[in-house]
Amino acid sequence: MLTLILIVLPLLVSVGLFFVKDEKGVRYLALSAALVEFGISIAALVQYFLYCHCQLLFRFDWLSDYGITLKFGMDGLSMLMTLLTTFLVPIIIYVSFGQKISRPSSFYSLIMLMQAALIGVFTAFDGMMFYIFWELSLIPAYFIAGYWGGENRIRITLKFFAYTFTGSLLMLVALIYLYFRTPLPHSFDHIWLYASILTPAEQVWVFLAFFIAFAIKVPIFPFHTWQPDTYVTAPYPGSMLLGGLMSKMGLFGMIRWMVPITYGVLNQTNGLFVIFPVIGIVYASLIAIRQDDLKRLVAYSSIAHLGLVAAGVMVLNAQAMQGAMIQMVSHGINIVGLFIIIQYIEVRTKTSSIAALGGIALKAPRLAVFFMIILLGSIALPLTNGFVGEFLILLGLFKSNAVFAAVSGLTIIFGAVYMLWMYQRVMLGNTNEVTENFTDLDWKEMIPLIAIVIIVIWIGVAPGMFLKLAENGVEQIIGIVR
Repeated sequence: MLTLILIVLPLLVSVGLFFVKDEKGVRYLALSAALVEFGISIAALVQYFLYCHCQLLFRFDWLSDYGITLKFGMDGLSMLMTLLTTFLVPIIIYVSFGQKISRPSSFYSLIMLMQAALIGVFTAFDGMMFYIFWELSLIPAYFIAGYWGGENRIRITLKFFAYTFTGSLLMLVALIYLYFRTPLPHSFDHIWLYASILTPAEQVWVFLAFFIAFAIKVPIFPFHTWQPDTYVTAPYPGSMLLGGLMSKMGLFGMIRWMVPITYGVLNQTNGLFVIFPVIGIVYASLIAIRQDDLKRLVAYSSIAHLGLVAAGVMVLNAQAMQGAMIQMVSHGINIVGLFIIIQYIEVRTKTSSIAALGGIALKAPRLAVFFMIILLGSIALPLTNGFVGEFLILLGLFKSNAVFAAVSGLTIIFGAVYMLWMYQRVMLGNTNEVTENFTDLDWKEMIPLIAIVIIVIWIGVAPGMFLKLAENGVEQIIGIVR
């Protein structure tokens, strides 16, 4: 029942926010609802462990004649993604209070709709429900970037929509095809879809449809071209939603649907498709080194880091997949933290150009400390959250293919290069006319960063709970593959 509440509550709040005219009331209602969602997810986590890792399942026969059921649940994988979503959304809403937002009732309504869609994606155990919520998430993302975005927002948002909608249609075709290959009576239930009977040729076509749909959403090279512009032009809350949460939908879809249904293709091609994310790691890292805009640098770093996660998913190795799940959480935490820092800097200086900044640490030592901790998590320093996931992924990759592991490991080296270079130019050195009057963080601005830093250190120092959640879900997927 908690799973259903986590989906329905933000949907109801999303509708209700349209009728609230007071700007302050809209903001605090959205924040309160998001905090309640986080509390419910914590209750679900406690219940999950109390019942010995049993799924928290809700099922209702909706269109039973067509094999479509309202089937939602939380295993270890869904639990991790739900916790990530309900943790980050209130932070994103809170940070947005520092910006002047036109039509706030519509803006926060769309954020709550996005939260409902994300949780629906992460908890769906019916293929058609997964698709419906997958498509639903595109609506708020499109309008947040298209209406509240920056320069060239219409052109850039249309490109984002065209990419993701094309991938969605391919996924829908694959799901319908699988439906008719399930045992009688046909069903979109995940167990039935896992049991679908496909010839080797059919499995290849289904795999390609899934792979393209999910690769676009992550994004994976060469389906990434929509991402940097969209991240830059979207308002900061939109960039946080896209980078911290929406990008995880594609990776989660690979684990939940693509791998269990079409793992034969990955086995037979001997890692052919792992080449794409591995190329993306090197390509995006080299491009990131050359960036002058803070948001664009973080966008390219995201392609590199999520490319490593995708490689970990597709080698069909338990350690690598477990690391991928942990890294999905860590990346979401880190990229939202970086966007918060960048937002604070841009609000104060009116620029996100690296070349225009410098010496901020002299004026804002608290900001410098938070920035450094989150940055160290992003470059996978031991005892931070980024290290745990990347270590497991590289360990699993090495068992599968030493060359892929060696090339993928470059993401740590390159990441340290462009992140530390960026920090040096922005935070160190002497101040200039842009940063001379820079002010440090006040206690209200530190609240979201404190929450993020706690998770960065918690996962790095004591990752046991997160590893256990990932392990329980991954074991089921790997059991199917074997």
